[in-house]
Amino acid sequence: MSPLFDLAGIHYAYPGHRPILNGADLQLFTGERLCLNGHNGAGKSTLLQIMTGLLKPSAGSVTAFGRERKAEADFTEVRRRAGFVFQDPDDQLFCPTVAEDVAFGPLNLGKSKDEAMAIVEATLDMLNLTSFRDRITHKLSGGEKRLVSLATVLAMEPDALLLDEPTTALDERTTERLVEILLELPQAMVVISHDPHFRHKIATRTIRLEDGAVHRPAPTCKHAKTA
Repeated sequence: MSPLFDLAGIHYAYPGHRPILNGADLQLFTGERLCLNGHNGAGKSTLLQIMTGLLKPSAGSVTAFGRERKAEADFTEVRRRAGFVFQDPDDQLFCPTVAEDVAFGPLNLGKSKDEAMAIVEATLDMLNLTSFRDRITHKLSGGEKRLVSLATVLAMEPDALLLDEPTTALDERTTERLVEILLELPQAMVVISHDPHFRHKIATRTIRLEDGAVHRPAPTCKHAKTA
């Protein structure tokens, strides 16, 4: 089975700094919930941005959905098919209301207004966020914004999810709800998380990024959910 993502020998350094990635490899397979951990500054978020073409590696290759991606134009399809939930939801939410934020993606994919609003209703219902529909986005709490960010991505019906510290600012009850949601989703996902309890609950495989490289997956008895 070919991976959805196959990153090989990735090198990257921010201008004026020593390399943060030194030959990192990563593969994501259909139905897999891959958790990525490592210390602050290890390059975890950098790796996700390279997966979606937001950053360009100095060496190495990125293959996504069966094609090697090099130029900016190559990543247009990748960003549509891989939903990226950023670490800071304020980087993702910019419309006045929750419904408008969730509808933004479907509308840009060519859905009619009626189709987009039907997707909004279904997505918010799935996440138990129906009561948020008409709320002002910038007045939401940090945890509420994080859930809405997930809704904006799921509304685009991606093939894979890239989640950067999704439990930040979530209380225990909301974190448990997020666990339930992620376990039910069919999409393959890469999840960055410092929370070992959260990782244990959702991961089908866990890897660690250290010294610029991805270390061997830790063994697990869980099985990937098939799409």
